[in-house]
Amino acid sequence: MPKILIVEDSPTQALRLRLVLEKMGLAVVVAQNGQEGLDMAGSERPDALVLDVNLPDINGFQVCERLKQDPTTDSIPVVMLTVKDRMDDTLTGLDVGADAYIPKDDFAEANLLQALRDLGLVDTD
Repeated sequence: MPKILIVEDSPTQALRLRLVLEKMGLAVVVAQNGQEGLDMAGSERPDALVLDVNLPDINGFQVCERLKQDPTTDSIPVVMLTVKDRMDDTLTGLDVGADAYIPKDDFAEANLLQALRDLGLVDTD
């Protein structure tokens, strides 16, 4: 069963994402800030990371950049899921190594599931 690490400081949003992903047959662990996300990426060895940009300590761009610079975590796919939806935010996310950048809008969950399908972590049926 693929494991997803959600890095999200909002307990409500983290729970919502967790329920959606678990319903799709994924194991889910949650970190509430950037440093915890970095630590858990190393210890939990998730198959992918769902990362918010607005975090209370280290922003998601910095978390992604650090993950991609560390040989022990550089191969973990990162899907940024955030309210930061301007084009320059998207480009920054992709520049620091995100595999997908998804705005939190009405289609966010569907787009997240599609990104995870594209990574081969969710069945296509």
